Amino acid sequence: MGGDLPVVVALLLVTVAGTAAVLARDPVRQAAVLAGLGLALALLFAVLQAPDVALSQLAVGTALTPLMVLLSVRKVRRKARSERREEHE
Repeated sequence: MGGDLPVVVALLLVTVAGTAAVLARDPVRQAAVLAGLGLALALLFAVLQAPDVALSQLAVGTALTPLMVLLSVRKVRRKARSERREEHE
């Protein structure tokens, strides 16, 4: 029973971070919260004694995925800005 506490805490962190990711409206904020969710999942995998999966989650879920979201948002915003400029010319 004593070994269940870290798993329960990690699951609660994942639940809170997942809910926050869904509720965030701004894409930049979503990327930040998504990084937090990746960190919480990596912690959960570490607690469940899956260090290889935890390291993969840390790299992909905490760093690469939020970075891709931010780069995509940046590109979409630049394109929208340039289209607005073309309309006014």
